[in-house]
Amino acid sequence: MTAGFQATDRTVLRIGGGDAREFLQNLVTNDVRGLDRGPVYAALLSPQGKYLFDFFLVPDGSDILLDIQTARAGALAQRLALYRLRAAVSIEPTELAVLLGTGAPPATRLAFADPRAEALGWRAYVEDPAALLAGMAPLDPAEITVLRVANGVPETGVELKPDDSYILEMGFERLRGVDFRKGCYVGQEVTARMKHKTELRKGLVRVEIDGPAPEAGTEILAGGKPAGTLHTTSGGRGLAYLRFDRAAGELTAGSAKIRLIAASG
Repeated sequence: MTAGFQATDRTVLRIGGGDAREFLQNLVTNDVRGLDRGPVYAALLSPQGKYLFDFFLVPDGSDILLDIQTARAGALAQRLALYRLRAAVSIEPTELAVLLGTGAPPATRLAFADPRAEALGWRAYVEDPAALLAGMAPLDPAEITVLRVANGVPETGVELKPDDSYILEMGFERLRGVDFRKGCYVGQEVTARMKHKTELRKGLVRVEIDGPAPEAGTEILAGGKPAGTLHTTSGGRGLAYLRFDRAAGELTAGSAKIRLIAASG
């Protein structure tokens, strides 16, 4: 059964112009040529390789739609404008609504399976969300959080911290958000070095919570020593950013006991 809701915290930008694909290809972590097959999940990093923005790129004729959290849309548009220089690229806001859902994607032109993982449902981009939602069952947004936790998916501003997070620690390779064969992009050198020359010592993991779930941002302790931070929680499980060398023993967050399920990197 198809079910969905309007994600009112998402904004869609339209990237147009004859240089649009080449422009984005030189900036973002994923291979923009993948748009020939459907949407692409990607990030824009700082020159130091730290996460700044994550978004979905969606093909729409010769244009590219960019689906991003509303709170970060203005800052991203400004950043892209700085990189544009003399390229034939336009960056414009749209009035398109973003719908999220589960079950079969609705029968509308811009509806796609989530490119990060099929288990995460579908995303659709429409001008009249009420009309499309009227033909499907309502979906509680909390159900998307359940799926996100179950699949180890970080969220903008929660697990993903601008100018702080590294995308490989946040699972972007597993979530099809980075391509190591595409060539250069902003922050590529640091990301490639982390992939090929170092072993990750920290990262996003899925955990079980025994006891009342603490607030997001609660520190996790291992034998009284700081081991990481608990972020999103749902139904006795959660996502945590942990030091791997301290993740094997007894962990606590507030009054709750924490048990590692699996690394999500």
